[in-house]
Amino acid sequence: MSTFFGRAWDDWIAEYAESHQHPKNRLCHSIGIPLIVVSIPLLIAGIWSPTILWIGLALFVIGWILQFIGHAYEGKPPEFFRDWRFLFVGLRWWIAKMKGKA
Repeated sequence: MSTFFGRAWDDWIAEYAESHQHPKNRLCHSIGIPLIVVSIPLLIAGIWSPTILWIGLALFVIGWILQFIGHAYEGKPPEFFRDWRFLFVGLRWWIAKMKGKA
C-alpha cells in the first residue's frame, strides 16, 4: 500500500471523499480537477507560446472556480484550508471516483 506523508493513500482519499458528498460538489470537482491537471503542462509550455499560456491560465482559473462553487453547495470549506497536503489528494480522489471507488 502506498503512502503519502506516512499515511495510506486510501485514508487520505476516504477523508477527502467525506467532505465531498453533495452531488453538485462532486460534479464540480469531477470537471474542475482534470481542468487544473491539464492546465499545468500548458502553463509550463506557455513559456514558449503566449496562446498556450492563455489557454492554460483559463483552464486553471475555471477549474478552481468550479472547485469553490462545489464547496458552496457542500457548505464546507476546501480540505486544503485545514491541511495543505489535500492539494495533492484531489487528483487521487478523482482517479478513484472514475474507477468507481470513491
